[in-house]
Amino acid sequence: MTGTRTADGTPTADAKTPAAGPPRVGRVRFAVLGLLFVGITINYIDRAALSVSLPHISEDFHISPALAGTIMSAFFWTYAFGQMPGGWLADRFGPRVTLFFASLWWGVATALMGLARGTGLLLALRMVLGLGEAPSFPSSAKVVSRWFPKTERSFASATFNNGNAVGGALSIPLVAIVVGAFGWRAAFAIAGGLGVVWAFGWWLYYRDPERHGQLTKPELEYIKAGQDSTDAPEQTEVRWRDLFRFRLVWAMMLGFFCVNFVAYFFITWFPSYLVETYHLSTMKFGFLGMVPGLASMVGGWCGGLVSDWLVRRGTPVTKARKVCLVGGLLGTSVIALAVVSPSVGMALTALSASYFCSTFAAASVWALPGDIAPTPGHVGSIAGIQNTAGNIAGIVSPLLLGVLMGSSGSFFVPLITAGCVALLGAVTYAFLLPAVEPLRLDRQPSRTMG
Repeated sequence: MTGTRTADGTPTADAKTPAAGPPRVGRVRFAVLGLLFVGITINYIDRAALSVSLPHISEDFHISPALAGTIMSAFFWTYAFGQMPGGWLADRFGPRVTLFFASLWWGVATALMGLARGTGLLLALRMVLGLGEAPSFPSSAKVVSRWFPKTERSFASATFNNGNAVGGALSIPLVAIVVGAFGWRAAFAIAGGLGVVWAFGWWLYYRDPERHGQLTKPELEYIKAGQDSTDAPEQTEVRWRDLFRFRLVWAMMLGFFCVNFVAYFFITWFPSYLVETYHLSTMKFGFLGMVPGLASMVGGWCGGLVSDWLVRRGTPVTKARKVCLVGGLLGTSVIALAVVSPSVGMALTALSASYFCSTFAAASVWALPGDIAPTPGHVGSIAGIQNTAGNIAGIVSPLLLGVLMGSSGSFFVPLITAGCVALLGAVTYAFLLPAVEPLRLDRQPSRTMG
């Protein structure tokens, strides 16, 4: 322990303990994070409403498994395309403006899906929804980079990212109950209304730290003191194409593709898998289906806490992030064990462990943009680039798994495939991801790409 002491040897307030938790300088940053978490939760309720309602919609519109996979995949066509523009918008206009308009967009699009009278309009609105939700995660990564020091950044990233797990878990019983009581069209109307309400709450409360009326000077100083040189004002302009010179960026893209390939099984095909394989009623599935989502919530926060604890105790950021990324993806591969599970309980155990490990890794995934951005004006852009690749998996995963399921007649091949992709992700982060540090654009391409 370092720092000054009193005459009797008691440490004074400025004594520093490397592994100690954050000082009590204020909690406005956690209020901002909580509001962001609620927004991402609603975001995922809106996008997951289709998968929960799908058995009923399929009956009304006579949808085949391949067509159902196409409709679910359509969200990610525009969602992936919108990531880079969404990240640019977050950097250009700030997260307050960007998230306000994005949430209005996705809320209205979700509500309109309840008016669909055929598969064509359903597919089109699914694409509109994807475009509206595209700026949400790049903007969230930018909020974390502005409001949290590096020693809290992984936990903060895990918290907003856990909104997807909470939203996915809540959507199962909530949407199932609404569908059972009022029909699937009412479920979309209610889910969309939540997005609109959140948009106005975000607009009224959020400001950047320097402009937030409730933030105290000690908390502001604590935030700024824990941010590295990338959080200083920009001194150079960085072109987007320059960001693709770095092996670090490409490794982040491939690794997140693998994380999301497995994660989006839970967002798209998981309800159908559990109902069709184990012949569950809608109500029974509504409660059993929450178990993996609850496990993923715990996994995300555990991943964030472990990564931040490692950084606080002096572990290099590269090692702290890689431990969680590689370990998490190795654990994610146990999704393949669900295919040999003789009971729904054992299948849920394997799937819960897989989802736990997926979000354990994702906490560090979303800390990376703030760790490597060359300037604060590029956090959203890098997050958008990473999330573009991650959500190409959102296009590929439901479509490929749907085709494999349709051709084989079971989920055996799809789940084995998902487990192999998780292992590929672990290899990517272990061997292809170089040092996690702010990008240096003055380096030669041979050094950055080698």
